[in-house]
Amino acid sequence: MNLLIEAMLDPIHLISEYARFPSVSTDPQFADGMRGARNYMVDKLKSLGFAVELVDTPRHPIILAERGGAHEDWPHIVIYGHYDVQPADPVEKWTSPPFAPEVRNGRLYGRGTADNKGPQGVQLAALARLLEKQPDLPLRITWLIEGEEEMGSPSFPEFLRQYRERLARADLILLSDTGSPNPEQVTITTALRGLIGFEVELTGPKVDLHSGVHGGAILNPIEALAKLCALLHTEDGRVNVPGFYDNVVEPQAWEREELKKLPTSEDAYQAFLGVKAFRSPRGYSPLEAVRFAPTLEFNGIGGGYQGAGSKTVIPSRAFVKITCRLVADQQPQEIYDLIVKTLQERCPVGVTELKFSQPEGGAAYLVVPPGRPNTPADQPATLAKAFKVADQAIAEAFGRAPLYLREGGSIPIIGQMKAVTGLDSLMIGLFMPEDNLHAPDESFHLGMLEKGVAAYERIFAELAHP
Repeated sequence: MNLLIEAMLDPIHLISEYARFPSVSTDPQFADGMRGARNYMVDKLKSLGFAVELVDTPRHPIILAERGGAHEDWPHIVIYGHYDVQPADPVEKWTSPPFAPEVRNGRLYGRGTADNKGPQGVQLAALARLLEKQPDLPLRITWLIEGEEEMGSPSFPEFLRQYRERLARADLILLSDTGSPNPEQVTITTALRGLIGFEVELTGPKVDLHSGVHGGAILNPIEALAKLCALLHTEDGRVNVPGFYDNVVEPQAWEREELKKLPTSEDAYQAFLGVKAFRSPRGYSPLEAVRFAPTLEFNGIGGGYQGAGSKTVIPSRAFVKITCRLVADQQPQEIYDLIVKTLQERCPVGVTELKFSQPEGGAAYLVVPPGRPNTPADQPATLAKAFKVADQAIAEAFGRAPLYLREGGSIPIIGQMKAVTGLDSLMIGLFMPEDNLHAPDESFHLGMLEKGVAAYERIFAELAHP
């Protein structure tokens, strides 16, 4: 047996070795780690018989690997993942070094073990096990692994434009970069919220002013900005921007019922967050709001003196960073334009300039499983089959059927891939809230890992046969 394939049959070893590479895409000092993670996956895919090419981008290359390219009649899937990770800071908060993976208490700890190297390892190990039994498996696979997901995938749109025709020949996209509530209950994600982010800068006087000499005569930019921000929500938590909700696709009755099966109560969720009370917008419970409703959040705000002690100035400028999570049919540019117009109309007279940065983000994504009241009549048969295959495989491996839920997070490239290639995505959640994504002591549950491998092995096997 090929030694590389033999190593892949042990998913814990596979993921541990992958997670040793500090592949932090946003920081140039981790260029060697990015290169190491990329080469590691290239070697693994080649050992499984994939033809691999590296697609250059202005920052980090995209791995494009293909299996069975000469067999146009075989079922064809695209698998998406990313080899980059978030920075490990604050490193001192980790129990073990972030890039020295360690198994403790039924978990594999290390940066990237859950997001997204662990789920990729599950898929690779499952395919390796299946190919050991069926070397001639009649399944075409295009595997895409990018290196800029944690930076917002800036190079991916251009890649999609260049490779659209090649990718559009596939039947569907398969990925595991979404979540599930616990190791016994897997969620198949049916929607991802879109994202739009930008910065607002407000200017008052032309320079910082002495607050004793000039205080009381002019509007303080921090006060003006705080008032503007406060006006962007109503008392009941709804976004107070005219037109913001006009195109929102509300959840179907079956989606609300499916959410009630989630093994998480509002009390448990509140305790997990460590808050005294919820404030969800009118018409949504807290658990509904984080999956079904759009948002407008302030992610950072500043102005004036930020150092130790005091400096009695009226600042010239103040700023706020805003992001909106969007749901199906809300268009990012339209929402941005509505917010800009609203802030301009509400801007106090004492403000001399209101500036907006260019928005960044992507549209929401929604797919409806087969057999639901709102399933599109023209849903491709291959997509419907994939959902049914995944349902059966997950039920067998985990002992219970998956839940079908929208997710509050955003993976903008999923919507982009749908828009450019026409392909829908089957998203199987393999990480959990306790996995500490983007935080110290990130980990991957070993029970989820092993059951995930079993489920994916059956999924690949069933998809190979029309």
